[in-house]
Amino acid sequence: MKFRKIGNTPLELSVITFGAWAAGGWMWGSTDRNDAIRAIQSGFDHGVTSIDTAPIYGQGTSEEIVGEAIKGQSRDQVQIVTKYGMRWDLAKGDFGFKSKDNSGKDIDIYKYAGRESVIFECEQSLKRLGTDYIDLYQIHWPESVTPIHETMEAVASLIKDGKVRYAGVCNYSAAQVKEADEVLHIASNQIPFSMVKRDAEDETIPYCIKHGKSVLAYSPMERGLLTGKIKENHQFAEGDHRATHRFFSPEWIRKTNAFLEKIRPLADDKNITLSQLVLSWTIHHPGITIALAGARNEEQSVSNALAAEVILTDEEIQMINSELEVLHGAG
Repeated sequence: MKFRKIGNTPLELSVITFGAWAAGGWMWGSTDRNDAIRAIQSGFDHGVTSIDTAPIYGQGTSEEIVGEAIKGQSRDQVQIVTKYGMRWDLAKGDFGFKSKDNSGKDIDIYKYAGRESVIFECEQSLKRLGTDYIDLYQIHWPESVTPIHETMEAVASLIKDGKVRYAGVCNYSAAQVKEADEVLHIASNQIPFSMVKRDAEDETIPYCIKHGKSVLAYSPMERGLLTGKIKENHQFAEGDHRATHRFFSPEWIRKTNAFLEKIRPLADDKNITLSQLVLSWTIHHPGITIALAGARNEEQSVSNALAAEVILTDEEIQMINSELEVLHGAG
């Protein structure tokens, strides 16, 4: 497994980091707790020692699963990345959206990162994770109610207390990263990035490259679309957010699968899966430090881990990029 430094900090994360959103079940049509734990542990056995989670994923479920999965591991051998700023238990801040928890109960999601809320969320996360510190603590989404400096001052106090090692952000614009960086050092920005979603190349990624910020790419497989296993008539489980996502319209599925068939021979030549080829392309992409890859079971987890070993030549990357231009031109 390859590891890369996060920003200019001493923290290193595995280039394939376990993304634990689906492990929490919420918005993914439920979860099998035991499968999720085994998926994390099998990834760890193959060098995926970094795990990204969040309180909102299953309203604590994902963090609890991560905590259970890393029991028995030396704490200095695992890197815990989690988030704050999305509340389902407090009606304050920016209203996000209506949802249902894993039991089917209606919940309202708010984006809020006031000082007391950040401190409270950190304490709750530490309990669920069964640890006394978080390696990288990230605001989940920007919000308009709390000044950025107030939020970042709260994180700075957590760092001072030893409960957090380094600060990151998620879904921040370049201007928001700059503002946050004026209060404390921001090591990274976690953003959506995939072969089909590349708008971050316009401003966010160039800013991060220029200013020494790491980019943690989430949904590099575009929620499973880039596996090639999703067909136009795919039926999603109840509660699966992908059912209404634009990339899962029949037209996008058809176009994406046509693109994947164009690059499949390269995967076959290397004796790897399409998923491994996609993940390898992602971590070879300029400015991308880490790819977050989710897994529902051991097989998927090990497959993701092995993607870190795939080498792509400049010519192979150019071939993929040329086919991507065709895909996006068709869009």
